[in-house]
Amino acid sequence: MVNQNNSTSGIQNQPSADDKNLMSIAQYLKDAQSSHKRSIPPLEQWHPKHCGNMDLKVKANGEWWHEGQLIKRQALLDLFSTVLWKEDGRFYLKTPVEQIEIDVEDEPLLVNQVDQIEIDGQHYLQLTTTNQDIVIVDHAHPIFMREFEGDVRPYVHVRFGINALIQRHAFFHLVEYGELLENEQGNTILSLQSGDLHLQLGT
Repeated sequence: MVNQNNSTSGIQNQPSADDKNLMSIAQYLKDAQSSHKRSIPPLEQWHPKHCGNMDLKVKANGEWWHEGQLIKRQALLDLFSTVLWKEDGRFYLKTPVEQIEIDVEDEPLLVNQVDQIEIDGQHYLQLTTTNQDIVIVDHAHPIFMREFEGDVRPYVHVRFGINALIQRHAFFHLVEYGELLENEQGNTILSLQSGDLHLQLGT
């Protein structure tokens, strides 16, 4: 009986397939990013095989949960965010050798900082995510409004079909760089300028 109990305990302590997948991706990222500078790898050039699903969920509030456990290590989240991939409406973690599907409730990135910068004499809006992605708002990276569970929320396109939700406090800061107008229907519109891109957002 003692040997059987010890055997059972050993099985329970073994890492799951999801744990192994997650750690192999983390190890790949650490090996690939030898410098301290964060960079986005050329995911569009990689064509790995699909390796099924992982019990990894990114909730609408930006929290990452793995097998029911909240991932709290920001450095790990920053690494995983660099290999986020979207294909046919589904989200994946992608490396040169594997592409594993994950569950994303809304969008996997969050904007928490808004700045205005000057480039070649023009003013641009610069948005920063919680994972240190820096997005210059332009025609390829517009801000737009979209409904999620009954609420109309602001987003910005980041890369590879992936968007970032602009958090409430960041959106209020964004309003400071724009102008609130009223359209013919009496609705409030936020007018924004970033370079030569002019945006009008329903608020």
